[in-house]
Amino acid sequence: MTSRPSVVVFDLDGTITRYDTLVPFLFRVLRRRPSRWLRLWPLPWALGRYALTRDRGILKESLIRYALGGLSRREIDAHVAEFLDWLWPRALREGALAAIERHRSEGAHLVLLSASPDLYVPAIGARLRFDDVICTLVQWDGELLHGYLASPNRHGPEKRRCVQELRARHPGAEFAAYGNAASDLDHFEVVEAPCLVNADRFARRLARARAIPCDDWP
Repeated sequence: MTSRPSVVVFDLDGTITRYDTLVPFLFRVLRRRPSRWLRLWPLPWALGRYALTRDRGILKESLIRYALGGLSRREIDAHVAEFLDWLWPRALREGALAAIERHRSEGAHLVLLSASPDLYVPAIGARLRFDDVICTLVQWDGELLHGYLASPNRHGPEKRRCVQELRARHPGAEFAAYGNAASDLDHFEVVEAPCLVNADRFARRLARARAIPCDDWP
């Protein structure tokens, strides 16, 4: 990075955390509300549809609607608070936390960009003191969760579009980005300093072919 003002974009699942966050969040809610397991009966059809379409957004929407649909904001907020207490610090990568603090100390504008839903991602961003949080939005019916997606799924090309919007909001800034998946290479193409972390062999191979640095965070 140069002396120009900088914006640093962090992915969440697998980059800052050690694993996906949505399924553990849903599972912890279902453990406390066991009658809601019965609402998952259409899940095999949703999984079959995903196998045909590979549309992560539709699958995510189905999981949220089945597991959480009809819960109130107060109920969701209570589950989020419990989930964050469970998440900290066991699921967070020390290397990610160190990178966040390093960039913060350098005066960077920190952005959390995640495909996970706004049910809990903004709360994670607030606890980590990010300046901006961009994530997948879900629909509400007043104070009750509807569960359909209210925005595109922030994944792959959609992340690239979000970064391009950030660039328009921060003209002249130099951008860095961290992610852990092959799908993150889409938005890596529009930043000056990308870095692939904690990735599998396939993603590393693609990154190296594009001369994108790779790293591993504990």
